[in-house]
Amino acid sequence: MDRNIIVTGGAGNLGREVIGKFKREGYKVIATVLPDSGDEIEEADDIYEVDLTLEKSVEAFAKEYAYQYGDIEAIALLAGGYSPGTIEDTPMEKVSEMISLNFYSAYNMVRHFLPLLKKANKGSLLLVGARPALQPELGKTSVAYSLSKGLILQLADLITQEVAGTAVRSHVFVPSIIDTPENREAMKSQDFSKWVSSAEIAEAMHYAASIPSLRNMAF
Repeated sequence: MDRNIIVTGGAGNLGREVIGKFKREGYKVIATVLPDSGDEIEEADDIYEVDLTLEKSVEAFAKEYAYQYGDIEAIALLAGGYSPGTIEDTPMEKVSEMISLNFYSAYNMVRHFLPLLKKANKGSLLLVGARPALQPELGKTSVAYSLSKGLILQLADLITQEVAGTAVRSHVFVPSIIDTPENREAMKSQDFSKWVSSAEIAEAMHYAASIPSLRNMAF
């Protein structure tokens, strides 16, 4: 039987690393990309165009997935974005944008795929938080981003309560700065050796998804 994983944000740096890792481990990968983005992901077995910020779009995807694939082993919720700025620099529309990209994109997926996981009584939800959401001294220069990632951390806690007594698991990954070409370009003065690589996060996600005894872990 195939082990299926959905990877949202599959065209990003982290998404491609996660897709590659799970493919090498024998998973069938179903990736999502933005509609009309033109993004191609060679290693994915199937690609769906889904606007994750719109509930109806995700609901339709969930119904189609259940019809086409049925079981699911893991969902890696990687879609999102980043925006710098202090409180004074951050208008409400930027907060709304970050919450939509980082939180709604994950919440809609959790809401519409959790019934499938519960029915099968298995599977892992893999969410991505951020260190600035936990450390205000870091978050003060990326307020909208930090607020949106704080909601992800709360969501992870709520999922833990929701799936208590089942074999469904949730894990949240809270990396420091991820070592990507874009981040290196934006923060040229930083010490890149202290950053975590996308490959390391992908390894941790596979480890968490593959061991049933690991429940509701934070990495």
